[in-house]
Amino acid sequence: MTILDGKKVSEDIKNEIAVEVQKMRDNGEKVPHLAAIIVGNDGASLTYVGSKVKACERVGFESTLVKMPSTTSETELLKKIKELNQNDDIDGFIVQLPLPKQIDTQNVINAIDPSKDVDGFHPENFGKMALDMSTFIPATPFGILEILERYNVPTDGKHTVIIGRSHIVGRPMSILMGRNHFPGNSTVTLTHSHTKNINQITSQADIIITALGVPNYLKAEMVKDDVVIIDVGITRVADEASEKGYKIVGDVDFENVSKKASYITPVPGGVGPMTIAMLLKNTLLAREQKLMKK
Repeated sequence: MTILDGKKVSEDIKNEIAVEVQKMRDNGEKVPHLAAIIVGNDGASLTYVGSKVKACERVGFESTLVKMPSTTSETELLKKIKELNQNDDIDGFIVQLPLPKQIDTQNVINAIDPSKDVDGFHPENFGKMALDMSTFIPATPFGILEILERYNVPTDGKHTVIIGRSHIVGRPMSILMGRNHFPGNSTVTLTHSHTKNINQITSQADIIITALGVPNYLKAEMVKDDVVIIDVGITRVADEASEKGYKIVGDVDFENVSKKASYITPVPGGVGPMTIAMLLKNTLLAREQKLMKK
């Protein structure tokens, strides 16, 4: 059994990006600039955005953090997005989700310039991804592909089962794992809350990608020997033995499923660290595409 170490892979990617950025500096070129908008004071979102800013510093990117109050209207947020769209100094930006209930998330995503949409959520970029055209792949799915590629996990002709159909992970992964190159070329089954006999489906899977957010959902009896497990779930579970009073748990009963798996991502330290690394990679790509247009 091989642990798919996302922490290590993400560090490798950041090192590679840092080398590219240093070359830009040496050539007197402008370095990539990533901006993030956060609306409100959600603790998890603030932590995540803080990690993105630190990651930018680590690789030598410029970064801008735009904080807006939770009372911000949709009109005010769209005005700020327009400013960033028109700011030639910023190569890519993200709007941290979730947004307060008075703001329509899809309207916000639609307002982002597709050439700066380094989250890969804009319908134009999602459509290009579905058509296997060059575009920004959403950071978490992009990270999963990178892990599979760097560990050379066989995907050709395999049966991949995806648990969860969110626009952020499940649905893009169902498209990407069926594409006509590596990682891909697998036969994909997308399962969700209305799927019947899910145990029967998962027990036939060669690869399982789960993004459900239900702690320890996937049990050993639901998988076959030598299965590849990609666990995207991240849930805080109360743990009195822990200093913080909680522990981070994935969708997979790691202790028991890992005994049957050929490859498995841990939680934490698997897919999570890859998301920020791939956001940086998308920002570098945005910078390169902008230079090509000039």
